[in-house]
Amino acid sequence: MSRVLCGIDEAGRGPLAGDLVMAGVVLVNPIEGLMDSKKISEKKREALYPLIIENSKYHIVSFSPKEIDELGLSACLSKGLESILKNLEAEVYLFDGNQTFGVLGINTMVKADAKVAEVSAASILAKVTHDRAIIKDAKRYPEYGFEKHKGYGTKSHIKAIKEFGYCDIHRRSFKIKIV
Repeated sequence: MSRVLCGIDEAGRGPLAGDLVMAGVVLVNPIEGLMDSKKISEKKREALYPLIIENSKYHIVSFSPKEIDELGLSACLSKGLESILKNLEAEVYLFDGNQTFGVLGINTMVKADAKVAEVSAASILAKVTHDRAIIKDAKRYPEYGFEKHKGYGTKSHIKAIKEFGYCDIHRRSFKIKIV
């Protein structure tokens, strides 16, 4: 008998703007085509998203740029892991990467998002949730081009920050040397 596994991943850890999103997934039925969200197209992620929702128990946690600035990234990741533990019942909790951020009961595996279906599913839920939110924000702040770079520190994004300053969805605690 296999043990109930909750896969956990995050999206938006590195951008200069937008939310940090974490997802936990316990698959109820197998899903074809799951893999690391970074390895598949946006269209494929969007197609898999409702299949994951329909065929799993899941929990998604988002932290705003303000929360990231006030608490710090590690504290947000810790709180997200605790929230997933509290809201999803499993025998094993597997987080992509190599850190538990001080949360007991979490196992880690580097590149789990490419190796374990539940973590792949969590990766897709987190990435789609993150990207949908920042694309929505791009309509409020068109001068930054968020829909293109999803908040990451690209040349065009840094140029926009130099020209327009920070907006409400920028993380002030993420220091950019050039700005």
